[in-house]
Amino acid sequence: MAEHIGIVACSAEGAALCYRTICLEALPLMGEHNHPQITLNSIPMAEHMRHITRGDWEGVAELLLDSARRAAAAGADFAICPDNTCHQAFPYLLPKSPIPWLHIAEVVTDEAARLGFQRLGDMGTKYLMESPVYGEAAAKRDVACEIPAEAARGRINDIIFKQLVNGIFPEESRLYFNEVMDDLKGRGCDAAVLGCTEIPLIVRPEDAPLPTLDSTRLLAKAALLRAIG
Repeated sequence: MAEHIGIVACSAEGAALCYRTICLEALPLMGEHNHPQITLNSIPMAEHMRHITRGDWEGVAELLLDSARRAAAAGADFAICPDNTCHQAFPYLLPKSPIPWLHIAEVVTDEAARLGFQRLGDMGTKYLMESPVYGEAAAKRDVACEIPAEAARGRINDIIFKQLVNGIFPEESRLYFNEVMDDLKGRGCDAAVLGCTEIPLIVRPEDAPLPTLDSTRLLAKAALLRAIG
């Protein structure tokens, strides 16, 4: 029997992509129309943002913990959160959680190390980029981590919160991510982390200036592999 996966959602777009990826990736491994049991709990993103904008990561942890308890009560054996920014709350969350979690930055940097990348450019919300989430995970794997310049961080943040989480994907914004990756490449990065759950919905790996590490889909695949053992 496969383990039961709990998805703790923040944004609708990111959670939907994560859920869909688990189901599609399961097909060749588990057979037609088959996937592990999945319980998704979604506290409104507005409640998360009320804490995130204040830097109140203990408050974010309590929301994640509420969702984790609901997923566990439904039978989930472990949990994932397809939201990179919320991982800043994990130090407060993990000691209280009724079930174990996969950590998105650990999953991504494991893959980076496996592929031989040495310097990652991290793109995500300003809260994520200016946090130690990816830097610490990368350092444990002897991988360096860079973030875009301040002005780029601001524009990326605006694109995420004003467009991507609302299902809006302008071509101008897609091309801007390529510009940022090109700059990161010039600074010595050999891969780009799509470190916001919604960025994979707009970036096209085939025309990106750097190889991309899709945090959402990598987390979904890691959860699937754990679930099926």
